Parts: sequence; C-alpha cells; structure tokens
Amino acid sequence: MRAIWKGAVSFGLVSVPVKLYAATESHDVSFRQVHAKDGGRIKYQRVCSLDGEEVAYADIAKGYETEDGEMVILTDDDMAQLPSTSSREIAVEKFVPREQIDPLLFEKSYYLEPEGAGAKPYALLRQALKDADRMAVVTVALRQRTTIAVLRVRETEAGEVIVLQTMMWPDEVRVPDFKVEVDDAKPQEVKMAHMLVETLAGDFDASEFEDDYAGAVDALVKSKIEGGEIKRTETSTKTSGEVVDLLAALQKSVAAAKSARGEADDDSDDASDAEKPARKTAAKKSSAKKAPAKKATAKKSTAKKTATKKTAAKKQAKKAS
Repeated sequence: MRAIWKGAVSFGLVSVPVKLYAATESHDVSFRQVHAKDGGRIKYQRVCSLDGEEVAYADIAKGYETEDGEMVILTDDDMAQLPSTSSREIAVEKFVPREQIDPLLFEKSYYLEPEGAGAKPYALLRQALKDADRMAVVTVALRQRTTIAVLRVRETEAGEVIVLQTMMWPDEVRVPDFKVEVDDAKPQEVKMAHMLVETLAGDFDASEFEDDYAGAVDALVKSKIEGGEIKRTETSTKTSGEVVDLLAALQKSVAAAKSARGEADDDSDDASDAEKPARKTAAKKSSAKKAPAKKATAKKSTAKKTATKKTAAKKQAKKAS
C-alpha cells in the first residue's frame, strides 16, 4: 500500500507521527459504453448548453447554482478566499462511547501506521481506546478541507491497528419524510419473531458472503472470450512486446518469394550492404542496384552461348563417328 497522507495524532501533550493508508478499495463491476457495431468507445464532448459549441477545458469555470436556477460564476480568486487548511494534525477533541456514534455517519476508512519514534505513543493510544471501549472524535484536514472523524481499534490479520473513519457532517444526514404507523403486534407474533431471531442467530463472518454478481459477470466474459466473441479495436489491441526487425522481415519475405518461384537467393551481399547506414541518395541507390542486374544478365547470356557451342560440337563428333 502507498501512504496518501502524513501527519500526527495529537491528544493532550502527546503527539504520534503517522502515515495514512486507504483501508478499502472498490471491486464493483464497471462497464464501458461502446458502439454495438464495432466495440468502439463512446466519447463525450464538453458542449455549452446555451450556444451548443464545444468548450475548451481552459474556458471552464466553477459555477454555483442557486435554488432559483441562477448560476453564480466563481473565479480562481474567489476560490482562494474560501477557508482551507493544510494542517498535518489529527486533533483529538474528545473520547466518546462507541454506541453514541451512528454508523450512518461513517464515510471513508483509513489505516494509521506509526512513523519513526511514534511506535510507543501509538501503542499507548491504541491500548487506551481498547481499555476505555471508546472512540476518539477528531478533526483532520484532508484535501484542504477540515472534516470530523473517529479513531477506533480494529483487529486485522496483521494485528491491531488504529483506524480513522471520516464522518458526514450532521446536516448531510437526511431525515426520512415518511412515518411508519402500524398497529401493535400481538404477543404471539412477537414470540414467533423472537424465535426466528434465535434460529438465525450467529456470529458475523465476512468470508461467508460473496459477490455473486461480479463472479457471474467474470464467468460470462470468459465464456465469450473463449467463444471468440471479441471486438478488436485499436485501443484494445496489445502487442506481444517483441521488437520487430524490419530489415530481417524484408529479407525473409524476399527469400520466401524467390523460393516460391524456384529462384536461388543470391542477394546476401546486397543484404549485408543494406545493413550499413543509408547515406546515398535514392537516385544513386537505384543506379547501384541496376548495375549488378546488367552484369548478371551478361553472365547468363555468355553461359548460354557456351552451352550452345558445346552442344553443336558434340553433334558433329557423333556424325563423324
């Protein structure tokens, strides 16, 4: 894991240097929007809703929409005036009973690791939280915004670690706008409900649960790959990682073509020359290639004449005998 933040937990006069790690990661199945015909990805353009023209990223500003639908444009100078903090302190405000924190308030979870000389005070804080069976309510600045969070101890395979869990602000928790009004349950119905609870009672073990949807999608994709149902696009095609020697490939192609025509491969000298840096002009290369061709033609013509003379001499010798 890679630390995403460094700072210190402070409670009283004690300071604990720590590193912050993301404690969770999403394995949710995600799909891409593609063209059904060829598998090409769908692209989106930044288009102004008023004039219909595409807007460059540099021309995009932040806007705050009011309840009346009016848009207030905020400049970089406006944003700079907003309160922000870059404090590296996790300040403990108070220690509260665990049951007083509604899990609905929890947002993101992070592991805290002691850094440097912080191992001993880290262990002290961890033990204090365990013994008191309380959570530490803290304030911390993440991404230049101050938020509230809690510190608690969690048992993991690596041992007991302190977990920081950021929380929603109170006004971010919605109040249901409905009421559940039912008649009081009958004693026999309550008794049966208690029996059902006892029947299904047990300890929580996260390993007993599995994401069936993700597994089904994975199996479906694998079956389609095995069946050859794949759209090959430029963005999805991957190379084998091998560097192709263009000259060698051309030489092999020429040799294969000559072999198919029943011709001998006499261009080994030309191939070795071709490996040298090409400094001559295209015209010189052309003339250089034509010269050997004329010589080869002349050699073949001479060979044919010699063979004809030998054949005529043999015929005369037979007649004389």
